[in-house]
Amino acid sequence: MIRTSSTPDRNSALLRSAGRTVCVLAALFLATGTNASKATDAPFRLRFFHTHTGQRLDVVYRDGAGYDPDALARINEYLGDYRTGDVHEYDPRLLDLLHDLLVSLRRPDAEIDVVCGYRTPRTNEYLRTHGHGVARHSLHMQAMAIDIRVPGVSTTELRDAALQLHRGGVGYYEKSAFVHVDVGRVRRW
Repeated sequence: MIRTSSTPDRNSALLRSAGRTVCVLAALFLATGTNASKATDAPFRLRFFHTHTGQRLDVVYRDGAGYDPDALARINEYLGDYRTGDVHEYDPRLLDLLHDLLVSLRRPDAEIDVVCGYRTPRTNEYLRTHGHGVARHSLHMQAMAIDIRVPGVSTTELRDAALQLHRGGVGYYEKSAFVHVDVGRVRRW
């Protein structure tokens, strides 16, 4: 038997408060559960235009069942180092970041201009030593970063939307008019 020193009025007030809390939590669960279900069941599509190769890719890479291995392989090939032909397996979190970035911009069907995807260590070192402002330990070499533009969205708006997601690094390159996003630690430059 549990003994309490509370008065009956206090116990009634506590029960009413707990009941209201349960009702509020149940309503929140149902509301978010419904939305989350719709979001999970919806296909995750990305559309790309590669600024250096002129190639386009329109691919559904994820749905309610998870990531599509064939679609991921197509993306890895597409985002490979166009200078060398080398391909690296991209971190799927970056693809989700791109998808969520477009959704946050209210442009879920927009095409993403790819300025730079994966870079081999050799390509990275070449660009770094030839004054292209490339980091020595760039996440591009781990297929965890991408440099992009979104036609119709200003570079500052794209940067700000990426920063709002708090999901990795965001670099703003005003003169070259692109934004770097990655799934490393949260930081900005």
